[in-house]
Amino acid sequence: MVDRLKNKISIVTGGASGIGESISKLFIEEGAKICIIDNNLEKLNYFTQNINSKNILSECFDVSDENKWNDCINKVLKKWGKIDILINNAGMSLRSSFEEMNRKDWDRVFSVNSTAVMLGTQSVISNMKKNKSGSIINISSIFGLIGSARSSTAYHASKGASRIFTKTIAAQYGKFNIRSNSIHPGFTDTPMTEDIHSDKQIRNERLAMTPLGRLGNPKDIAYGALYLASDESSWVTGSELVIDGGETCW
Repeated sequence: MVDRLKNKISIVTGGASGIGESISKLFIEEGAKICIIDNNLEKLNYFTQNINSKNILSECFDVSDENKWNDCINKVLKKWGKIDILINNAGMSLRSSFEEMNRKDWDRVFSVNSTAVMLGTQSVISNMKKNKSGSIINISSIFGLIGSARSSTAYHASKGASRIFTKTIAAQYGKFNIRSNSIHPGFTDTPMTEDIHSDKQIRNERLAMTPLGRLGNPKDIAYGALYLASDESSWVTGSELVIDGGETCW
């Protein structure tokens, strides 16, 4: 199938690298017009220069900045007049242990992984209500579903908050034909995980935990986002799409 997102206006946060980059590319291939938000200007410029499409708007800012969100939405609406899809993908992790972590670390992880999800959703919801249509997709994690011995408590808690937020938006805004779903990737090779996956012991441990025998790649997650963004999933809301190679089967 082609043009599964034809004439859809989408916003992707963290859209210039990793999972977000793969989502952005796939959405453009499928006919979407897209606003890519990223806080890395170099990566953002590289992405837009290589894609070279008139259907891209790029914005460089920290997604935890409420004022920047308002400015961005105004630009999208001025350019395209509506918003059909929001992908809250931007995220961050923390390598320190629970006892080493301080309040500032905790707040920073939550500001990106949880508060920014609220800000992005709040920014688009009135336009989606007006149009009686919309798909909000929050990229959580399997660690928003389960605990682990290695990952940071702040990461788990913030991704879990995103999961429940997703369900609440689905319950409250379904009457406006606004759908809200979360995606829960397993161990995936991205720039954010490059340092930990370069550790052979950890990589082998994670491979051993994965029934399909390989770690994920960004496009594995992007295709899940494409389904949830498209009209093919018109009766899907409040769901948790786990894309993890079977890691949570154990």
